[in-house]
Amino acid sequence: MKEKEMSALDNPKLAVLIDADNASASLVKELLEEVAKFGTATVKRAYGDWTGQQLVGWKDQLNRYAIQPIQQFAYTKGKNSTDASLIIDAMDLLYADNVDGFCIVSSDSDFTRLATRLRESRKVVYGLGERKTPEAFRAACDRFVFFEVLKRGGANVESSVADAEAMDGVPDLEHSLRQAFDAVSRDEGWATVSSVGSYMAKNNPSFDTRLYGFRKLSDMLRKQAFIEQREADTPNGPLMVRLRPVVQASANPPAKRSRRKRS
Repeated sequence: MKEKEMSALDNPKLAVLIDADNASASLVKELLEEVAKFGTATVKRAYGDWTGQQLVGWKDQLNRYAIQPIQQFAYTKGKNSTDASLIIDAMDLLYADNVDGFCIVSSDSDFTRLATRLRESRKVVYGLGERKTPEAFRAACDRFVFFEVLKRGGANVESSVADAEAMDGVPDLEHSLRQAFDAVSRDEGWATVSSVGSYMAKNNPSFDTRLYGFRKLSDMLRKQAFIEQREADTPNGPLMVRLRPVVQASANPPAKRSRRKRS
């Protein structure tokens, strides 16, 4: 493999395109820290009408984090021309082929087709937005991160699986895990933690262990009563997990012995 291709795999270059009308300036630090987990943000742009007062909270953040503001006037009242400007820039970046992936920061479903188009061109797409983000946009991304997770600063010890499943768009954990094991388990039902996590992320781009109160997938799996684990057979081998076998009661329980009366 060529050196350039190896570099792209190890540390992909990302374009972070922010719909400032649909993102909070108070989360910029946490947002960029999250993006840094995926790669290096070589392009950072925020789109909006910077002549008005509605984006005044963004101005300090733009300078602090070297985010380029892209001015887009609202030519017609009630029409959002910011979306079109972001989409045009994304396509320009795609054809220039200077980045390996895109981070679209918005809760707007209008970017669904853009995310799909970028992935069709074999670019990885990360979405970041509020929990109210329509499912179509979340599903169009390789991975989608909720702002609510970033607000909590990662896992929250007070959160629970029940709390997470009460949110819109968060799937039932046990059902999702059982589905994952059915798909990836091998001999005697065992699977690696990484294969379970990979399947769940592909099946639901917004899956995030932090929604359920856990920083790591392995920690979350250990806490589930219906899952058992097995240490690796080799010193550096992966942790293995599987669904606990169901112990079925005997259909014909043994008859009770009757005691003989002593004469």
